[in-house]
Amino acid sequence: MAESAFTGIGLKDAIEYKLEEIRDLYLSDEIPWVIGYSGGKDSTAIVQLTWMALEGLSPEERRKQVYVITTDTLVENPIVAGWVTRSQVKMREAADEKGLPIAPYMLFPEIEDTFWVNLIGRGYPAPKPKFRWCTHRLKIDPSTKFINKVVKASGEAIIVIGTRSAESAQRAKTIKKHAKNRTRKNLNYNPNLPNSFIYTPIVNWSNDDVWLFLLQYPNSWGHDNKFLMNMYRGASADGECPVVLDTSTPSCGSSRFGCWVCTLVDEDKSMQAMIQNDEEKEWMLPLLDLRNELDEDNKSLRDFRRMSGNVQLYNDALIRGPYTQKAREMWLRKLLKVQDLVRLKGPEEIRDIELITMDELREIRRIWVIDKHEIEDLLPKIYQEEVGQPFPDERNYHSAGFSQDELNLLMECCDEDELHYQLVRELLHVEMQYRTMARRSGLFDALEKAMKKGFYKDLDDAHQRALQRQAAFQKIDERFDRTETEIH
Repeated sequence: MAESAFTGIGLKDAIEYKLEEIRDLYLSDEIPWVIGYSGGKDSTAIVQLTWMALEGLSPEERRKQVYVITTDTLVENPIVAGWVTRSQVKMREAADEKGLPIAPYMLFPEIEDTFWVNLIGRGYPAPKPKFRWCTHRLKIDPSTKFINKVVKASGEAIIVIGTRSAESAQRAKTIKKHAKNRTRKNLNYNPNLPNSFIYTPIVNWSNDDVWLFLLQYPNSWGHDNKFLMNMYRGASADGECPVVLDTSTPSCGSSRFGCWVCTLVDEDKSMQAMIQNDEEKEWMLPLLDLRNELDEDNKSLRDFRRMSGNVQLYNDALIRGPYTQKAREMWLRKLLKVQDLVRLKGPEEIRDIELITMDELREIRRIWVIDKHEIEDLLPKIYQEEVGQPFPDERNYHSAGFSQDELNLLMECCDEDELHYQLVRELLHVEMQYRTMARRSGLFDALEKAMKKGFYKDLDDAHQRALQRQAAFQKIDERFDRTETEIH
């Protein structure tokens, strides 16, 4: 168990000392603050500490803006997402009422960067540790863009985060590394964002210290810290999260919340525990089932070609590429079904939940038709069949396309060969896209790209050709090595 930061001084004096530290840093310059707030215990603690420190200043001294930013990945655990949203609303109202320069902001990833646009739209396979395409797009980029705006407007920014050494050995190692970049007391230079500094006010606190503070000091903006503790309790496998009355009492602070679709971990233990510990949360089971299905070995659902259309080998085996058209359509149907189930079985506050937004659906439709040349334009049909309502999108992709009868005829002309059909379909659509252009530069490059992608008869043909190409390159390398040896 990590040693308490309150040992030898007591909770009250330790908090007063920390509040003075925050006030001194706040008053020492004109640099605005940006606090990262996830709604979890650590970020709640640092916002609450900052709030309390500012309340202890006169209105004239509260001259610097404090931005409290939350990044909604659009695939957050629904329980946590609702908690954070309500917390931000209360925070904004209370800050305005008390005249505090605290401004909450909810950030979102760009539409082209969202989870479902990349997975269902582009066909990216579910994230894995070796292909972690989601973290930057969903979490890091939105906050980085916001901080860069603050830096551009003010010249510099101080980023306040709830990182603690006691969280893990790796986190402690990272903190120690960043401490080498310390520019002045309590501030580390941020190597990832120019002209920004990092402040970690609870870096030496243990899990129990955090809970002790949150339960002994009422939430500054009227949210319920006891509910937060209960949320952590519900996300613990054994359902245990005792009331923390002193630093010798163990807490449930190891629970973690995140995206409900996360496949970077073997299991979503927090969601499993929530369902296990509370019958009223059984409506989340379809979410967990879909997440587990995404996590399965689904190479058979993926194209044998990479996103670029190239074929590559690893240990003489084909490296699988994006999800196929049929697989992407399947994932969309499953997601819409789960959304319908959650709305039907969930509590009143999530009856209108959007597991995928309309903007995401429109972008997926555009990617399928325009970027991937899937001119069948099946998304509105899938939406109608699964949701029972017409798809609300004013764009009409059929105006320069083919009717379903014509597409059926095209498939017949290709002898029901799926790859041949995809090639001819793409060639026709590329020509159609360039038809109305005044200058048709790039047409032949686009046609050549389509031909290279559709060159293969099937998976076995692609595999054999890749092996032959690899063998040919190996022979060239061997000849080159022999030549080099003879020269020397």
